[in-house]
Amino acid sequence: MKKPLALALLLCALPAFAADDPGLAARIAAVEQGLQSAVAIDKAPPMRRVLADEMARLGVPGASIAVIHAGEIEWAKGYGAVTPGGAPVTPATLFQAGSISKPVTAVAALKLVESGTLALDANVNGYTTYWKLPNNVDNTPVTLRQLLSHTAGTTVHGFPGYAAGAKVPTLVQVLNGAPPANTRGVHVGTKPGTKWRYSGGGYEVVQYVMGERSKKDFAQLLQDTVLRPLAMNDSTFAQPLPAALLARAALPHDGAGKPIAGGPHTYPEQAAAGLWTTPTDLAKFAIEVKRSAAGQSNKVLSQSMTQLMLSPVRENFGLGWRIDGDGQAQSFSHGGANAGYQNMLVAYTERGDGVVVMTNGDRGGELAGEVVRAVATAYNWPTHRAQVRAAVPAPAAALAALPGRYVIDGLGDFTIARAGDGLTVALRDGASEPLYAAPDGSWFVTSMEAELRFSATNDRGRLIAPGLNATFEKAK
Repeated sequence: MKKPLALALLLCALPAFAADDPGLAARIAAVEQGLQSAVAIDKAPPMRRVLADEMARLGVPGASIAVIHAGEIEWAKGYGAVTPGGAPVTPATLFQAGSISKPVTAVAALKLVESGTLALDANVNGYTTYWKLPNNVDNTPVTLRQLLSHTAGTTVHGFPGYAAGAKVPTLVQVLNGAPPANTRGVHVGTKPGTKWRYSGGGYEVVQYVMGERSKKDFAQLLQDTVLRPLAMNDSTFAQPLPAALLARAALPHDGAGKPIAGGPHTYPEQAAAGLWTTPTDLAKFAIEVKRSAAGQSNKVLSQSMTQLMLSPVRENFGLGWRIDGDGQAQSFSHGGANAGYQNMLVAYTERGDGVVVMTNGDRGGELAGEVVRAVATAYNWPTHRAQVRAAVPAPAAALAALPGRYVIDGLGDFTIARAGDGLTVALRDGASEPLYAAPDGSWFVTSMEAELRFSATNDRGRLIAPGLNATFEKAK
């Protein structure tokens, strides 16, 4: 009997070794059928969602997953299509990594430190001649250590990239905010070393300094120092992606699941957002970081340098990685979001477990988080589970006062609306969801670990999430 097409595609996507290992097949099924929201409501029945259903709900055409267990890639699998009606996603399908480019860049920069080309605590302006990082605060020197840990006080949170057909600026034009750059120039806005402030702009300063000192094209430098030594053969920092590789790429889609016009954006901001890769290659990268920290494999960095990389500098952030927990529960992680791509990498320093999720939809970040929590449950991780929070009825005064549009400086806006006896919030375009009141007076959603705290006037407040503490104000 001829197999139905959907079943045939499913069997092709299933790792060959899973068919011979019932335990592995069961773990894969537990992940695919056990997606979990970031927050669970206390005393409410637990919710488990199916991967395919969530992809459809969130408008994410394709996803790719690689799971690390016991220090090795246990399985990798693709889901959905590169675009609706297009080729199926496989483990070899390329995705834009977004900000997961940053820890890869950090490893390359630290390699230059170990070779004596750069120093962690030298003034970065001492390495440059044509362009200097402007300091609008004082004369405190900015260092590579600060730039890699987001403590340099530099500006520009992230980059939108350049659509097909748009003129692409040079790196110096990006740093200066000069046309045709579509972002402001990078400068020091807060005193270096005094606070944590996420800055993609800071990583572009790193890119410039690395190029100045190595005298190499950035993509080639990363190929030589990191990608080739780690056999990341499906990875490149080339921007735009060469046509021959574009045929293997998942195409980007907006929050409604519609293709982004012209295809992938180009990111001359390579250090911050320029990597094209696969979950399998990023899993290789994570495994090397874990092994290097243990002194078991030092293909790029020494054990001591890797351990330094994984040591928090401020706000749980090391040199390129977010660091959480300690001992067997210590993990390193980074998310990535480019136009039409959302991704997540999480791995443990000592346990040898981890997961990489890459998607080609603007609402794929929620999906990636759900997959991470499903893997955490299926593999009995000590952390990265759903956070349980208590909810109380929304106060009547808040139901009347809170609806409206709020603006977050430098990050966009969000909208709160009345919905029956409660409130909804749209923290992302087209993604309205219930807003829950907490007993301590804060407000939260279930799709992400984020909460809103309002001032006494209800017109101002703070949005607090991992790696984010931003002020907002009600639009007039």
